[in-house]
Amino acid sequence: MANNVNITPLHDRVIVKPAAAEEKTAGGIIIPDTAKEKPQRGTVVAAGPGKKDEPTTVKAGDTVLYGKYAGTEVSLEGADFLIMRESDILAIV
Repeated sequence: MANNVNITPLHDRVIVKPAAAEEKTAGGIIIPDTAKEKPQRGTVVAAGPGKKDEPTTVKAGDTVLYGKYAGTEVSLEGADFLIMRESDILAIV
């Protein structure tokens, strides 16, 4: 994967690169920056080993859906990422 991050999440934490916000609607209307919604989809960049009795289900490269307010926003090496618990991930797409 192109996003090699020199950080390793601990336990059941996952680092996700959020997808870009939609620029246009399906009908072709351009969405201004102030009206764009926070994306709820992203790509897993790194995943921790999991808890003692529960290994992590997701792996690097998986596209996932997560809750609207899930995770903590972090800027690493000039890129924005989310660090969240695996339980905040709703589905693997």
